[in-house]
Amino acid sequence: MFQITPRLGFMKLFYDNRPRAYAQIQGGSGESQIQGVVYIYSVPTGGVLIEAEIFGLPNADRSGVPAFYAFHIHENGDCSDDFAKTGAHYNPQNMSHPMHAGDMPPLISGDGYAWLAFYDQGLELYEIVGRTVLIHRNADDFYTQPSGNAGEKIACGVIQAIDDLK
Repeated sequence: MFQITPRLGFMKLFYDNRPRAYAQIQGGSGESQIQGVVYIYSVPTGGVLIEAEIFGLPNADRSGVPAFYAFHIHENGDCSDDFAKTGAHYNPQNMSHPMHAGDMPPLISGDGYAWLAFYDQGLELYEIVGRTVLIHRNADDFYTQPSGNAGEKIACGVIQAIDDLK
């Protein structure tokens, strides 16, 4: 049975290909092969749609075996010094992990490639532009404080607004 749901609005955002922000992802010195992009779409009814496409994740040598990577928004917009200046998870309400605003679903990689899209009604574009998107070496355990035992930061990108998409 066909139903009109929010999915149709999300698909239109993808089809129109009009993200309002992006983060160009680059691996750090230990994982320089990682690259990709995270697109952020502003949803007219509130929230954001986040789409990530990442290449070169470290499990490429284990063909057919998926790997999970923690995927977070961090508070500072600085990927320098092998990501040492990104700060903690974005957490404006000072919530316990995994309820930080910057906690996102994990990336699931097959042969070093991951694609993810999800809706987050708790974030707005204006509050995350200028912050960083981080990929960590380990999966987030969604329990350990303050950051889910996610491990080393292996890739990073600064979220930048796209002002005009004519």
